[in-house]
Formats: sequence, C-alpha cells, structure tokens
Amino acid sequence: MAKPVTPQDMFDLWQKMVNPGAYPLQSLMFPVLDAKELERKIAELETVEHWLKANLNMLQLSIKSLEYQRQMVKGGERIRAAMEEGQSGSEAPGGGEELPNPALWAWNMMSQVGNEAAEAMGRAVEAAEDAAGEAAREAAKPAPRKTKARRKKAGSDR
Repeated sequence: MAKPVTPQDMFDLWQKMVNPGAYPLQSLMFPVLDAKELERKIAELETVEHWLKANLNMLQLSIKSLEYQRQMVKGGERIRAAMEEGQSGSEAPGGGEELPNPALWAWNMMSQVGNEAAEAMGRAVEAAEDAAGEAAREAAKPAPRKTKARRKKAGSDR
C-alpha cells in the first residue's frame, strides 16, 4: 500500500522546487552568490526557454496545418456542391454554363495578371504621350521678347 503524503513531505517537495541548492529558506528572491551556480541556473533556464520556444513553434505549425486542411475540406465541399449543381443544371434547359477547370487556376491567374499589367502599361503610355505633347506645345511657343527697359538694363550691367 502507498505511503500517505504528509504536510511535511509537501513542504519538502516545495522547498526542493524553490530551492534546488538546498540552502535553508533560500528562494529566488535571495539568489545564491556563487558565480558557477548562477551560470548553471542561467544555462538551465535558457535551455528551458529554447525548448518552450521550439514547442510553441511546433504548436503554431500544427494549428496552421490543421487550419489549411480545414479550408481544403471546405473548398472540396464547395466544389462538390458546384459540380452537383452543374450536373443538375446541365440537364435543365438553359444550364449551359461551364464550371472552371481547377487544373487551370494558375494559368487563369497569370493571364489575368498579364491583362491587368498590359492595361496599366497602356495607361502609362497614354499618360507619357500626353506629357510629351504638352512639353512639345510649351517648346513651340515663342519666347517672350525683351522690352527696351530690359535691354537697357542688360546693357548697363556689362
């Protein structure tokens, strides 16, 4: 039969947890003054910190992968529902819409981005043409003539 746990056993266990150096009633509030002991404790705590960080990162990775799997399942349900709708819609008259091919999603995305880039380039070219035309009109304007007062002043500065 197991020995019953006494309050003295609990106190001894607590004292060992708080005071592993076994100095009487010494706790974290009153640290050990031995440099080697302090370095050992720091190294142990850093090890525990790194271990906890690694576990936290693994936990976060697990959560992200489960969220990704959940989204994939939901997406599959949506595609299945759309395919069932498409099959029932194709039997009905006027249901001639085609479902997008999931294998071509990357191609469709690249062509859409290419079209948007071409449109943006066209707008930039038009803006450059407008700016060049404005500059040409400004350059074609005759320069203002110097008045007699300006000529006299320019002549007196020489």
